[in-house]
Amino acid sequence: MDIDVLGALDVRENGMSVAPTAPKPRQVLALLALHAGRVVPVAALVDELWSDRPPRSARTTLQTYVLQLRELIGTALARDPGPAGGDGQRRRTAKDVLMTLPGGYLLSGDDVSSDIRAFERMAGTGYRAMDAGDFAGASRLLGAALDLWSGTAFADVQQGPQLSMEAKRLEESRLCALDQRIEADLRLGRHRELLAELTVLTSRYRTHENLHAQFMLALHRSGRRGEALGVYQRLRTTLVRDLGLEPSPRLHRLQHSILAAADCAPVPSAQSARHAQPGPAAEPGPLRRDRRLAQAS
Repeated sequence: MDIDVLGALDVRENGMSVAPTAPKPRQVLALLALHAGRVVPVAALVDELWSDRPPRSARTTLQTYVLQLRELIGTALARDPGPAGGDGQRRRTAKDVLMTLPGGYLLSGDDVSSDIRAFERMAGTGYRAMDAGDFAGASRLLGAALDLWSGTAFADVQQGPQLSMEAKRLEESRLCALDQRIEADLRLGRHRELLAELTVLTSRYRTHENLHAQFMLALHRSGRRGEALGVYQRLRTTLVRDLGLEPSPRLHRLQHSILAAADCAPVPSAQSARHAQPGPAAEPGPLRRDRRLAQAS
């Protein structure tokens, strides 16, 4: 089974998509796919579908959605019925793939491949390479992890409380990986190559301090000191106007370093952003501040 959620949802069995087009069955599949191999409680599925206002028929309706998913899975399994009879093995059925267990449902499958798990595995290896000073390896691994994303997580799925929370968690993980990949590229002297990307990113994340610091450094090292100072001024204007905040002391020190035309050290977040696993639990201090700023804006 192949599971993709880092963009549009797609779940394939025997190479055939089993993702329904109807919104609510699609929500059910998205949550089951996210937790493939683990039981998803009925309560979590009901909360995802109807939040705090479930109908009286919620459980019965959920069972109907599960039956619809099993029909799609059954069609996919029929393409490759597998062994039966003679060697003592029985054919897998839709109920073997989407299992009913005490308290909930479990999406199972042979050799499950998940883009989330691949992303987390590669990003974690990239963070460890960063910590070890292997900036070329970190850039390559984190770049490969980020290439797994084709859009926002669950981009074409209606999101209730459960999926919305997971989508935000995954976006934080993506930003952490992006931050560290850019940091690795700066360490490798790829300042000019980063300018176009950072121009877009700082426009998209207007209060993300670390991205602005990296943009300032890339511009300064490319001989564009005036533009680097302009990035600081735009960030400060946005923070003061929208949030009533001044840039952090780290940004202020970087601005003074550029004003003095001194040799700038690499952006400090590379030293403070040390991760064992991607995700909010491992966020470095600057990224926690950036997340709070983004939530307030």
